[in-house]
Amino acid sequence: MSENTLNIGKISAIQGSVVDIEFDEKLPSVYSELKVEDLVLEVQSHLNEKTVRALALGPTRGLCRGLEVKDLGHPLQVPVGDKVLGRMFNVFGDTIDGGEPIKEKMEYRSIHNKSLPFEKRSVDSKVFVSGIKSIDLLAPMERGGKAGLFGGAGVGKTVLITEMINNMVGRYEGVSLFCGVGERCREGEQLYREMRDAGVLDKTVMMFGQMNEAPGIRFRVAHAALSMAEYFRDEKKQDVLLLIDNVFRFVQAGSEISTLMGQMPSRVGYQPSLATDIASLQERISSTATGAITSIQAVYVPADDLTDPSASHTFAHLSSNIVLSRARVAQGLYPAVDPLASGSNMLTPVMVGDRHYRVATAVRRTLAEYEELKDIIAMLGFDELPENDQKTVLKARKLERFLTQPFFTTKHFTGMDGKSVELEDTLSGCEMILSGEVDNLPENAFYMVGNMDDVKAKAEKMKEEAA
Repeated sequence: MSENTLNIGKISAIQGSVVDIEFDEKLPSVYSELKVEDLVLEVQSHLNEKTVRALALGPTRGLCRGLEVKDLGHPLQVPVGDKVLGRMFNVFGDTIDGGEPIKEKMEYRSIHNKSLPFEKRSVDSKVFVSGIKSIDLLAPMERGGKAGLFGGAGVGKTVLITEMINNMVGRYEGVSLFCGVGERCREGEQLYREMRDAGVLDKTVMMFGQMNEAPGIRFRVAHAALSMAEYFRDEKKQDVLLLIDNVFRFVQAGSEISTLMGQMPSRVGYQPSLATDIASLQERISSTATGAITSIQAVYVPADDLTDPSASHTFAHLSSNIVLSRARVAQGLYPAVDPLASGSNMLTPVMVGDRHYRVATAVRRTLAEYEELKDIIAMLGFDELPENDQKTVLKARKLERFLTQPFFTTKHFTGMDGKSVELEDTLSGCEMILSGEVDNLPENAFYMVGNMDDVKAKAEKMKEEAA
C-alpha cells in the first residue's frame, strides 16, 4: 500500500497500552499493523463500525488524542530466507545483534499463519536422539514432535536447552531457530556467544522478545519465530529445530493483554482464552513429507505445581514430557530429569523397539521400587531390608548416578568435559547395571560420566587413588 493510499485514523482514547482509534473510511482487519509516529500497534478488536481497539507494542508515553494513525494494510511481518541465518531479530523483523543491517531485498511473511491442513501433515514417527541419557532412555523425543521441559525456577531448563542445541550440531542436519519469550538479555547474549564459539551460528536464527518489553511483543515473538520456521520447512524442504524458552512467559503475556483488554479472568487468574492461545501456537508446529519442525520448549511451572492451568494445557499438545525435579537438584543429580514423572508417546515397542522398551520399563520399575523403600530405609535403616530389596536399592542408586552426565555448556562451572552418549551405549550400560554385571564397582564411579567404559575407567582411577 503506497503512502498516499494509506487508511488514516485518529486516536480517540488511551488506557495504558490499549489505544482506541477512529477510522472514517474503513476499519482495519483484526491483527492489522498500525503505526503512530515510531510506535507499532496491533488491532485486537472492533468496538463499533468506526472504532478499533489496538494494543501498543511498545511504550505509549507521549501519545495523545487526535494523533494520526496509519493502517499499513497487513499484519506484523518478519523477513524469511537464507539471509536471516546467523542473525538475531526482534518481533518486528529488525536485527538486534549489533551487526550490519541486511541490505538485500528480503521476502516478508505474516506472523499469523494458519496451521497445516491434515492432508499435508506427515504421520511418520521417528525417534529424535539428543545425546542425553535420561531423555533418550525414558522420554525419547519425536522428529517433528513437541517436547516440553517442565520445571520450577532454577532446576536447569535453560541449561538443558542450550546443551541440546550443542548436541544437535554434530548429529542434526538442518536449521536451528531459538525463540526467547520474556528472556533476560543476559541469557540471550550468552547464548549468542556460545553459538558463535561453537561454530553453529551460520545454521541458527535467534529471535527475542525480552522480559522488559511490552506484553504484546512477548506474546507475538513465538508466532514470528514460527513464520520463519515454516519458511524453511515449506520452501527450503529442511528440518527445523525450534527451541522456545519459555512457554509460560508466552501465557503470562497473554494474561497481561487479556487484563489490559478488560476481559474477565478465568481459573487462577489466567485469560479466558488460555487453551486457544496455547493451541494457536502449538498446532502450527508440525511436519510435512519433505520437512519437519521439531520443537523443544521450556515450560516454567509456577510453585512446582504441575496441575497449574498453564502447565496442564501445554501437556496436552506434547509428544514428550520431560519433568525436572527440585529434589534431584538437591541431590546433585544433573540433568535433574524425574524418571517417574517424565514420559513420552514414543516409548512403545513399535516406536523404539522391544529392547529399548524393555530396558526403560525395567529402569523405571527399579527406581519406583527404590522410591517406595526410601521411607523404610529412613525409619529402620538399610541393613534391616531383605536381601533382594537391598540389591534393588543398590542397583537403583547406580542407575540414578549413571543417568547423570556432564554437559559441554557447563564445563566452565564444573571443570568436567561434556559427554554426548549414543542410545546404544545408554541401553547397554543400563542392562549391565540391571543384570548385576557391575555390582563390584563403587556407586561414585557411575556419577557424572558418559558410557560404561567411562565408569570402568573412573572406578580404576578411584582404586589407584585409594591405594
